Amino acid sequence: MASQITTGKDVLSYCTKCKLNLSHTIVAMKDAKSIAKVKCNTCQSLHAYKDPSVSSAGKTRTKKVSGLTPKTSTKIVNISDLWMEKLNKTTSKSQPYGIDQKYKEGDVIDHSKFGPGIVQNVKAQTIEVVFRHDIKTLVHNKAL
Repeated sequence: MASQITTGKDVLSYCTKCKLNLSHTIVAMKDAKSIAKVKCNTCQSLHAYKDPSVSSAGKTRTKKVSGLTPKTSTKIVNISDLWMEKLNKTTSKSQPYGIDQKYKEGDVIDHSKFGPGIVQNVKAQTIEVVFRHDIKTLVHNKAL
């Protein structure tokens, strides 16, 4: 079953202001299958839809990602690909990041500096989050 692309749905697009492939909300369609305009969920700018696979060609960074392969493996995983894979698998809505909030694996967060990310590991006071270009360990579940 394919998901239908319509206005109001989230889609990955190249943001011309942030200069990154980020989560956007569709605001206008050219026709039933073509996106016309999107609004960046990070910077709120409105612009034409830019296919992320076209605009980011050759601009990706790679990093060894822990916890995804056996300890004996030295496989290098492209972070952008990992982020895209996790974003496509998630069904949760994006929520603003806050150190006082409690997150679970698979949650989508919107960080003010790093943009959208997907929680991949949860500990009592920290979470490991896959962002578009990096993996960060953040504080969560902390009483203020």
